[in-house]
Amino acid sequence: MEEIEVRHSVMVDMEAIIAVHAGPKAYAGTLDLPYGNPMKWQKMLSDLPANSTSLVAIRNGQILGHLMMGVDMNIRRRHIAWFGIWVRDDAQGQGVGSRMLAAAIDLADNWQNIHRLEITVYTDNDAAMALYRKFGFEIEGEAKDYAFRDGRYVNAYYMARIRPSL
Repeated sequence: MEEIEVRHSVMVDMEAIIAVHAGPKAYAGTLDLPYGNPMKWQKMLSDLPANSTSLVAIRNGQILGHLMMGVDMNIRRRHIAWFGIWVRDDAQGQGVGSRMLAAAIDLADNWQNIHRLEITVYTDNDAAMALYRKFGFEIEGEAKDYAFRDGRYVNAYYMARIRPSL
């Protein structure tokens, strides 16, 4: 299998990024809706805030995943970043998420001086939780009825990774 490359997204990636987000497995694990508005991503990525990073994972010239990361702009929380990660439905379980998360952690730890990296994950998303645990994330709390998905309320965990001391 070919190597997975991670790089910053560019506007010519837009159609492929929208396709990643459109997958039922991809949006079911997020707050995105089915039939999402592609203009949302086009607008967001064309005017990416200075505190944000948009990465794509590519194998054999095809975009398989997208990761957004943002640094908190509150002066007292600038040591914290959040992220969201999406993997194309047909590429899940192939190391795409691991490769993107490794790149995001490298950026956060070694270039942005991020001490705490946060994510919210549905409690039934075992694959995502296993990925985050693999990279040192821990569950810090649970939100009951966090979101409405597929006709019912679902709970979510708050997970975070504190950068190991040097």
